[in-house]
Amino acid sequence: MQEEKEISSKELKNQVKILTQENKIFEEKIKFLEFQLAQMKRMLFGAKRERFISNITVDQLTLPFEVIETISEQPAKKEQVTYTREGKKSKHPGRLDFPAHIPVEEIVIEPEQSTEGLVCIGQEITKELDFIPAKLFARHFIRNKYALPNGEGIIIGKLPSRPIEKGIAGAGLLSNILVEKFVDHLPIYRQIERFKREDVKLPASTIDSWITQTADLITPLYDQLKKLVLGQGYLQVDETPIKVLDKDKKGKTHQGYYWVYNAPLQNAVFYDYRQGRGREGPAKLLENFKGYLQTDGYSVYDWFTKQSGITHVGCMAHARRYFEKALDYDAEKAGQVLSKIQEVYAVERKARDENMTAAQRKELRLDQGLPLINELGKLIALFQKTAIPKSPMGIALEYTSKRWDILSNFMYDGSLEIDNNWVENAIRPNALGRKNYLFAGSHEGAKRAAMFYSFFGTCKKNNVNPYEWLKKVLQVIPDYPANKLTDLLPQNLQLKQE
Repeated sequence: MQEEKEISSKELKNQVKILTQENKIFEEKIKFLEFQLAQMKRMLFGAKRERFISNITVDQLTLPFEVIETISEQPAKKEQVTYTREGKKSKHPGRLDFPAHIPVEEIVIEPEQSTEGLVCIGQEITKELDFIPAKLFARHFIRNKYALPNGEGIIIGKLPSRPIEKGIAGAGLLSNILVEKFVDHLPIYRQIERFKREDVKLPASTIDSWITQTADLITPLYDQLKKLVLGQGYLQVDETPIKVLDKDKKGKTHQGYYWVYNAPLQNAVFYDYRQGRGREGPAKLLENFKGYLQTDGYSVYDWFTKQSGITHVGCMAHARRYFEKALDYDAEKAGQVLSKIQEVYAVERKARDENMTAAQRKELRLDQGLPLINELGKLIALFQKTAIPKSPMGIALEYTSKRWDILSNFMYDGSLEIDNNWVENAIRPNALGRKNYLFAGSHEGAKRAAMFYSFFGTCKKNNVNPYEWLKKVLQVIPDYPANKLTDLLPQNLQLKQE
């Protein structure tokens, strides 16, 4: 009888254990479904951000969750509080002065009363910034012809080289069209409407022809930029989609890709158009590359980790995003990881704010950053032991732990960045542009666009005015020595104010 009771007691304990485990599984599933619903609502209605704000405030005392209020029956005592107000620490800097290269129009205003016999003791100057819309103008090259004596022939002045021989477009007009399309994201059909307001009718086919001929003219310079970027020992790589009209499929577009290569050491960016997202494109372009290659977690890049001479560097920002997405699912654990990542980034920010050299930056990382990286690794390993693999937290932990070695490789050299954000910033102009012009007209058109995105992206990195740069290049490149073309790259060309 006693044995039967013991058996039934054991069975009950086992059933309780099984039911408890099943209950935990169902709780996790409910938690996961609630998280997915919250994410859908956030995608539809919420703000998109990556910034993590910790709920732990430094140097501030925290309050307990339960506060017991006490009511005193004694009347409150009146106290006189005095304070000293400090003066303003800084004065308003006033209006910013205008750049020196802006033309100044001076208008002298005299008093309405007679100033005869009075001495001017000073001036009061009021500044105003105004704007005159850009105007088209025609340039006529007039070349006088002279007859040589005795019927020996005719002489005439030599016509200067122009971007498009026998074309009507000058360097300034071509530069403006290209900058408005690829920098200001203004499609050609909208530019045509602007020309119409000036009573100038330019067919779309004519402008397309100008863009093609301009691209052909500066292709050798694009090849020089390619050599410069790919010749560096440190590259950041990312890819972004672009829709391209497919002539074989009427009314449909092909999904092409821009592979973007950023060279942080040269402040240069290179766009390469490919019809697919496979490994073939970057593998061909990087077949002779040796050095550090920094990418996100896209599986195609894993192939490069097996190539000799290449050190794969990961992107901490991508890992951070996974934990940011897991905040709504498991705020406590995801918050701990994000707080630790935030401390690692604080070390990087210190190096940047103090303009440290690569050697100083590496020393700072080893001294202050490495202990934080080790703590972060231990935290991730600890949480992964109990994480559900397909949950948001489990996915974040799996992504990070699987790539932990390459995520930590930025510690090898002070010239390396902790994340891939610079190349992502270089991609943004294309992302903005395709919202306006929607697609490229052909694969060749997409290749030409890649060329202009490369040049204008490099201009942006070097704080160079893209219009002034392209105008200058188009004026001089027809007669420029082929062995000195690198002098015309945005980071090398000296622009003089006219």
